[in-house]
Amino acid sequence: MRVSTLTAADVVSYRALMLEAYEQAPDAFTTTSAEREAEPESWWVKRIGSADGLTTSFGAWKADSLVGTVALEYSAKPKTRHSALVLGMYVQPHERGQSIGLALLNAAIAAASARPEILSLNLTLTDGNIPALRLYRSAGFIEWGTQPQAIRTKSGLKGKVHMSLSLSRANAAA
Repeated sequence: MRVSTLTAADVVSYRALMLEAYEQAPDAFTTTSAEREAEPESWWVKRIGSADGLTTSFGAWKADSLVGTVALEYSAKPKTRHSALVLGMYVQPHERGQSIGLALLNAAIAAASARPEILSLNLTLTDGNIPALRLYRSAGFIEWGTQPQAIRTKSGLKGKVHMSLSLSRANAAA
C-alpha cells in the first residue's frame, strides 16, 4: 500500500471511489451519490486540487487500485486561513482494519503541518460512527461539540460531532 497526493490524472479512480463511498456509507457524508454523480469531470478535478492549492487530496493505493482517500480544504480568508478542514475520508470496507485510514490521516496531517500558517485541522463525523471516532482520536483529534440534527439519514436525523487537532508551532501568533 502506498499513499500519495492525488492529481488530475487520478480523476477517474477518485470519482469512482467517492461515488462508491456515497453509496456504501451514506450516513457518513452530507452529500448524496446522485448529487455527485451529476457533477462534471471538471468539478472532480477541482475537488482533487493540488499539493499547493486550496484543496489537496490523498489516495491510498494497492497496486493500481485506489482503495481509500481523504482531502484537506484550506481557507483563502485572512481570518480563517490558519485552519484546514479534513473531508471526504473513505476506505473501502474490505480494506479496513489495515491502518489505511490512519496512513491517509497522517499524510494529511503532514501536508497541513508543512504549511506554517496552518495551526489546526477540523472535521466532522456523523454521531454514532464509532470506527471513525476511534480513528480520529488515534490521530490526536479531540471532540469539542455535537451539532444536533445536522444530517437527515434513512434512519432519521443525526448529529455531527466536531473534532479538532492542534498542530504544534513554535510561533503561532501571526
